[in-house]
Amino acid sequence: AYEHQPRFSPDGKRIAFVSDRGGGDNVWIMNLDGTDKRQLTKEDFRLLNQPSWSPDGRFIVAKKHFTTGRSLGTGEVWLYHVSGGSGVQLVKRASEVVQKELGEPIYAPDGKHIYYTRNVTPGPIFEYAQNSRTDLFNIERYDIDTGEVTTAVSGVGGSVRPTPAPDGKRIAFVRRVHNRSTLWVKDLASGEERQVYGALDQDVQETWAVTGVYPNMAWTPDSKSLVFWAGGKINRVPIDRGGADGSGAAVVPFRVNDTRVVIDATHPQIDVAPDRFTTRMPRWASVSPDGRTVVFETLGKLWVKDMSASGSGVTARRLIKGDEAEMELWPTWSRDGRSIAFVGWTDAGLGHVRTVAAGGGTARNVTTSAGHYARPKFSPDGKTIVFESGRGGGLTAARGSENPGVYRVATSGGAPVRITKDGSEPQFGARNDRIFLVAQEKDKRQLVSTDLNGEAKHVHASGDLVNDYIVSPSGEYVAFRQNYQAFVMPLMPGTQAVDVDKKGGALPATQVSGDGADFINWSNDGKR
Repeated sequence: AYEHQPRFSPDGKRIAFVSDRGGGDNVWIMNLDGTDKRQLTKEDFRLLNQPSWSPDGRFIVAKKHFTTGRSLGTGEVWLYHVSGGSGVQLVKRASEVVQKELGEPIYAPDGKHIYYTRNVTPGPIFEYAQNSRTDLFNIERYDIDTGEVTTAVSGVGGSVRPTPAPDGKRIAFVRRVHNRSTLWVKDLASGEERQVYGALDQDVQETWAVTGVYPNMAWTPDSKSLVFWAGGKINRVPIDRGGADGSGAAVVPFRVNDTRVVIDATHPQIDVAPDRFTTRMPRWASVSPDGRTVVFETLGKLWVKDMSASGSGVTARRLIKGDEAEMELWPTWSRDGRSIAFVGWTDAGLGHVRTVAAGGGTARNVTTSAGHYARPKFSPDGKTIVFESGRGGGLTAARGSENPGVYRVATSGGAPVRITKDGSEPQFGARNDRIFLVAQEKDKRQLVSTDLNGEAKHVHASGDLVNDYIVSPSGEYVAFRQNYQAFVMPLMPGTQAVDVDKKGGALPATQVSGDGADFINWSNDGKR
């Protein structure tokens, strides 16, 4: 387990700390001698760190981390009773999309206020390498009785790692001076601020600071000295003696008796260009309606393999005869099992929706003009193919980017017809006259359906952190992916939308994957 950020209880008998021994970072409590370890918080996604005791030892305040569409995120300040419970939200994040850091909560000695740091730069989007010579972080003060928030410390160079003195008269913090992290103290009565140490290790104001911008520090009980980490050592500096450079500081000696196992590094011999090898990146595996053959993409080509045969001698074979320069992507079966649709792509010629006989051979174009196409799907009767048309630019050519959206085209070929400007992952259920799409509504992913003209739109399902929706061929069920696992739930008939969650809700959800899932597909009978 990885355990860090220890904090003594006010009576010195217990320690609160952060540990991932339960599977993710949560707040734990133990006795001073290490016995009676107990998990206080039990979050499995919004993980916690930076615990701080209330002066009476009854509560612990901590930072709960929230992510957005990026892995970056922000924090909220939550309060927990030491006996347990799900906690109480004190300081809420500015919005569900904000990516600016908030954390380092700590109780004031009066027990009525909580200090914490917040990135106060404008806008919700996190940016790396922010300018630390500006007022990047402020220390804010939350009033527990009224909920009022005020700014306690601000200024050029930022203000982080708030550490109030036990007597309540001063607060220590870290600030940048000419790009160097330094230790400061502010008199809370007069407002005077002065530097007391100038050789800290660099804080992380410009980068991502989930567990804090600088390591914890603490005052001595008499409020006369600060103890902190810098230069790989624990240091102590008297506040009222010495200069701004920390000339009165001294190293606190310590020794740890520990044993670590060091394993010799392996040095494998790898042939970088063998004639034959096993690919580890098959994608879009799709089983034929009769359950006997699987088609998949790997190394940029489509392959088929007989699932009814067994043994190590059964090998996959190439499906398509044609241009070796062409990438073959997003294979999908017609429901009669006679054809496979896919997207063929070359950097020079862009992409086409194409079809090929299930037995393999030469493919033909379905689309009449090249574009940025993806995810073709057959209608139940096999007469229509729906697909995405996107934009190029960046790494691909910009041409062929006009009028993006979801399209339909006759399987026999012809001019595509745009169904809708928005949406992705078009697919059919049991009907030929309606398609399902994945849409984005604020922070939720929705499963919607329309007719073939993009009209009569219905919302069927909506969920947080849902990546994909795949409707069964019968239209009775929908598979979805959440937190890297695959789940199946009944598809609500009619126009009533339901919330989707791996834990269930209005309709039951069953997990069908064990170690994660991607490229999900149904069997033709909808039973697997």
